[in-house]
Amino acid sequence: MVYIQLFLTYLRIGLFGFGGGYAMLSLIQTEVVTKHQWLGPGEFTDIVAISQMTPGPIGINSATYIGYVVTGSIWGSAVATFAVCLPSFAIMLLACKFFVMFRNNFYIEAALSWLRPAIAGLIAAAALMLANRENFVDSAGIIIFAVSFLLTWKWKLHPILLILIAGAAGWIIY
Repeated sequence: MVYIQLFLTYLRIGLFGFGGGYAMLSLIQTEVVTKHQWLGPGEFTDIVAISQMTPGPIGINSATYIGYVVTGSIWGSAVATFAVCLPSFAIMLLACKFFVMFRNNFYIEAALSWLRPAIAGLIAAAALMLANRENFVDSAGIIIFAVSFLLTWKWKLHPILLILIAGAAGWIIY
């Protein structure tokens, strides 16, 4: 039963998650934390952090991890990952088939131009949702951010090395 719920939940997330992973975060949180209560808010924030650090899209990474946490098996990861990818895959197949026919269509261009502000709003909502967690922003976190920003901006430090340094600093401080 949990596999069916997991599949339907992530199918819905994949179908209505316009704008990529960050825009999907509020929808994922609503489904996983609020509706099904598979995770607590703190666990969800941890999963978002882990999903950001691992290669690949955040929506797929979080689906894989949450699928494993909910079911305790690789099959749960596979079900959630497949379900979140299925709508995008099907839509892209259809879009590629009809792209040549509709590429200069006024109505299609107008619809896409109206989606851009909505996607920006979803990303902003995800940022606010993550920033409102208890103890999410503190002085040590601000210092780690500032040092990371300087190392990236001024000295062009490689992102992987920066992730390792920030992770070590967080491990030592927290």
